[in-house]
Amino acid sequence: MAGTRARSPFLGLLPLPERQAVTRALRTETVGGLVLLAAAVVALVWANSPWSAAYTSVRDFHFGIPALGLDLSVGHWTADGLLAAFFLVAGIELKRELVVGELRTPATAALPVIAALCGMAVPAALYLATVSASDGSRAGWAVPMATDVAFALAVLAVLSTHLPAALRAFLLTLAVVDDLGAILIIAVFFTSGLNLWALAGAFAGLALFYALQRARVRGWWWYVPLGVTIWALMYNGGVHATVAGVSMGLILRTTRDQGETASPAARVAHLVHPLSAGIAVPMFALFAAGVSVSGPTLAAVFTSPEPLGVVIGLVVGKTLGIFAGTYLAARFTRARLNPDLAWADVLGLSVLAGIGFTVALLIGELAFPASETGEHVKAAVLIASVIAAVLAALLLRRRNTVYRRLWEAESLDADADGIPDVYQRAAASSPDHHTEERSHDAR
Repeated sequence: MAGTRARSPFLGLLPLPERQAVTRALRTETVGGLVLLAAAVVALVWANSPWSAAYTSVRDFHFGIPALGLDLSVGHWTADGLLAAFFLVAGIELKRELVVGELRTPATAALPVIAALCGMAVPAALYLATVSASDGSRAGWAVPMATDVAFALAVLAVLSTHLPAALRAFLLTLAVVDDLGAILIIAVFFTSGLNLWALAGAFAGLALFYALQRARVRGWWWYVPLGVTIWALMYNGGVHATVAGVSMGLILRTTRDQGETASPAARVAHLVHPLSAGIAVPMFALFAAGVSVSGPTLAAVFTSPEPLGVVIGLVVGKTLGIFAGTYLAARFTRARLNPDLAWADVLGLSVLAGIGFTVALLIGELAFPASETGEHVKAAVLIASVIAAVLAALLLRRRNTVYRRLWEAESLDADADGIPDVYQRAAASSPDHHTEERSHDAR
């Protein structure tokens, strides 16, 4: 099977089970992205209105349980608390990609992984080059490395583009690898004042979580209290609490036992993904995106080295990194681009990946906590994301006629049997196709 997939065209027709899984995931991401856009607009309007003092007061209001080390501001709760749900879903998506998705074999993983790694390395390098030339702070090198797939999909929804499933899946895989990189960066570089006893408790909780999964224990009353405890211990241990979310996502079982209609990971994702996309991420955006859009702030974005490095990293670095990484990986692996597409389509996706909203804002807060530079970096993330969205819109809309034709061809179900006709034609022409499809679905 690996050999068959290795010879299949790059960005060609996805296997049916994978296409269905990607479609379900992206549907929620798209709706969540539209809510995210709305939350960002509300934050900007509120923070720049006559009621801006109320915005600051709400964002900085503290509540919690001081005895447990959890007396946090509203903004802090959204970043450390609610985003744990976002990273839980990210962990589940990463696990799914590793078990049944594009990352499950070296042959299929090589190209998107190389593209994503280049899409992280080049923006970081351009940021460092920019701040080094002006003697700026290198602390924000990781800010332009992240792609916000929900925001990107919301842009596609607003544009009413009809990207084929393979292009959307490639964008999703890039974002999943990006999220893994961001998690590792947060865990390694933004950890301070370690409390070893609390961390030991968090890891013991994760071990228990794993044991419960292995023992096939079911019931939310086991996992919800345990998950909250792991999160609290991780936070008090000095490691960013979102690491707890992704750790639990990676532990959840993604394969179905006999008699199960869905795996534990799929069930949790079905329940948590709408809450993450519709509540957690928009709430974080509401209290993270409220930056001043005054003349001095906008001027600082393009004159101060740190925010300028972020803009260059996201808009230029992401485009160069992902496109060059994809092209070189395709040449190296001798992957054949889908003849119905062109490298201009990969360029459009590369530009779209410059939208780095949620995780970029989170890393910006961690790199420049409660500082004027941090506010300028936030503004830079917003401006860079808008620039990337506009440029991607221009590139992708030019090709929308091609996308619409491909999308209609891969979605047509003339006999209304729930299976697109293109898969039935492929099965008729390839006796091994059904075997591969059943094997893939069994995983």
